[in-house]
Amino acid sequence: MPATPVIDVERLNVTYGDFAAVRDLSFHVRRGEFYALLGTNGAGKTSTLEVVEGHRRAASGTVRIFGESPQDRRAVRPRTGIMLQESGFSPDLTVRESVGLIGALSGRRDDVDRVLGIAGLTRKAGTRVSQLSGGEKRRLDFATAVYGGPELVILDEPTTGLDIQSRDALWAAVDRLRDEGSTIVLTTHYLEEAQQRADRIGIMHEGTLHREGTVAELTQSLPSVISFGLAPGAPEPPIVGAVNGAFHIETFRLQDDLHRLLGWAHDTGVELRELQAGPTRLDDIFRAISRD
Repeated sequence: MPATPVIDVERLNVTYGDFAAVRDLSFHVRRGEFYALLGTNGAGKTSTLEVVEGHRRAASGTVRIFGESPQDRRAVRPRTGIMLQESGFSPDLTVRESVGLIGALSGRRDDVDRVLGIAGLTRKAGTRVSQLSGGEKRRLDFATAVYGGPELVILDEPTTGLDIQSRDALWAAVDRLRDEGSTIVLTTHYLEEAQQRADRIGIMHEGTLHREGTVAELTQSLPSVISFGLAPGAPEPPIVGAVNGAFHIETFRLQDDLHRLLGWAHDTGVELRELQAGPTRLDDIFRAISRD
């Protein structure tokens, strides 16, 4: 028998009055997986996560975390770390006090100094929350989420407001959690983060799961792109697709067409200006969904 999914969502519906924010949504997240749940604006992603986190009740459908209801906080909360977009820490508490308090409430055990080091907050341990910058507060959110090395970590827009070094440090910490066996669920508007790290991606649109799969599976549904320019008077290339003097070629045979184009350029001595070639990216997937 296959292992029980860490997150199992079956035909979830979430409504606000007469408005259906989530409609018959089903997906699962396997143990040890890095799953990115993405969505266009108003897709229902936030409502879905609120049910998964136990912060909202479903209108109908079934949601299980480690085989238990997310409403069963005693069974689920000690095994789950959640990094919300805004956690609302007490402004009068210090960073150390905040991590210690939230950590104790989680039911997990850890060393506060160790967690502060992971989050890059050691030097801010005695600083009151009210004196932290926006990026430092995000690091505090992360510290409380990973306290005690939870089995499941939900990261909701984790790198918003962080500088490049802080982002790199956060992802290094997430990598260590994965190495230790944690399951990661990510939501983000930085699509490149999901594309670089997620094992699987679910894309929501208008309350439903529009597409799901690995990055390769999702991007193979749209053509790759070759773009370049030519000097005035250059001969016509072997692949058509000129737009306003520039060439933008969509192809499902990227390697073959690029080889043919490069061979033509070499044989004719033509310079391919600003040549770019590559597979479809996640932002292209989002644009295609919005046009559907």
